[in-house]
Amino acid sequence: MFRRSILALLVIVSTAHLAVAADHPSFRVQVNGTGRPMILIPGLASSGETWTTTVAHYRTRFTCHVLTVAGFASVPPIDGPLLPAVRRDLADYIRAQKLDHPIIVGHSLGGTLAMSLAIEYPDLVGPLVIVDMLPFLAGPIMDAKTVADTKPAIAAMEAYMSKMTQAEWEASASSGASVRYMVTGDDGFETLKAWSQATDRQTMIRALAEVYGTDLRDDIARITAPTLVLGTWRGVHDELAKNKVDVKKADFLENFAAQYAKLPRLHFALHDTARHFIMWDDPMWFFRELDAFFADPSARVQSRGF
Repeated sequence: MFRRSILALLVIVSTAHLAVAADHPSFRVQVNGTGRPMILIPGLASSGETWTTTVAHYRTRFTCHVLTVAGFASVPPIDGPLLPAVRRDLADYIRAQKLDHPIIVGHSLGGTLAMSLAIEYPDLVGPLVIVDMLPFLAGPIMDAKTVADTKPAIAAMEAYMSKMTQAEWEASASSGASVRYMVTGDDGFETLKAWSQATDRQTMIRALAEVYGTDLRDDIARITAPTLVLGTWRGVHDELAKNKVDVKKADFLENFAAQYAKLPRLHFALHDTARHFIMWDDPMWFFRELDAFFADPSARVQSRGF
């Protein structure tokens, strides 16, 4: 029941300086602030504006390199696999810009990119912040134990979304039904709807298939950087409750702990009321967690938080 309900959610589916850095085909970058480099990656169908309040908070201490991924929120799409292209281009960007072990902050799909970057290029990155993402998202959502288990559900999802008429696709995006549970405020909800409507359809389908077909649970053992993981549970809980499915907070906590078991240097915190866009729902809590982590990442990961 939990799996079927979640699948239903899927398919309703001033500054020190401000500049646009040299873009790569798979993303656009806006640079803002001064200090140690920090790269901020938004999630599925999201603009780099996800991080506007975060940049405002940190721009006097960090140079913030804010990405928007190709095909999302009005950025032109690219052909071929998306996540590997972003990971490769981001590594090239770090080298070309001579960024010294930048902090990597990723929300949702951006968290998958942050983890995979740190796995593939451990010598390039500094501390990681993963905002509300799991190493194997399909685990709880598709009731999957392995990537092989996800293939039928991914194929069904791709077929369903591909067969929608353009009018049906646009109606789904404009309704915001698939994102309402992700944010508390109406302003944030309107923003998410606008980004969904401005996201390329094929990119959306491809990105969903790629992220649900990704399992990093074993590979995160190769991440050497200290990592802060922030999680939520209230939004998904309340959405499932509409179908009389009651998933307890303890179940979410157990799932995070199990999925991140092999990440060596981790501190985890679970917000009790914020939804998926924690940085919008409770920015003060979000900044407190990041500030404590940035002050001494190695010390912070001495406590795993579970």
